[in-house]
Amino acid sequence: MAKGAIERYLETIYELELSSEVVRVKDIARALDITYPSVSEMLGKLARDNLIEHGKYRHVSLTEKGAKIARRLDKKHGTIKRFFTEILGVNEETADMDACEIEHVISDETLRKLVAYLESNPHMSGISK
Repeated sequence: MAKGAIERYLETIYELELSSEVVRVKDIARALDITYPSVSEMLGKLARDNLIEHGKYRHVSLTEKGAKIARRLDKKHGTIKRFFTEILGVNEETADMDACEIEHVISDETLRKLVAYLESNPHMSGISK
């Protein structure tokens, strides 16, 4: 399974955990616009990799390992989106969609340089690393 697909699931579960008390398979399927069987298959892999906790007919939750990856992705996403909207003037919706794709492939070196650029810009205070 591709790294980007795994990361999309982790980020989706993370976002769902932030917005609701419990995360169910149907919530993930709806958020990713995919079928329940596809979600169930991936959840099995994520559980085997100790990224989530999930039993049959139970809710889904991130393990500390999974949550750490999801938080890192969330920071990447926010940094990229902020660059697109505040520096390049891209509209929110487009910036969000583009950041969602780029966060899975951007190198650590490029991200560090992007953060350094944003921190050196007087209009961009508060960018997190």
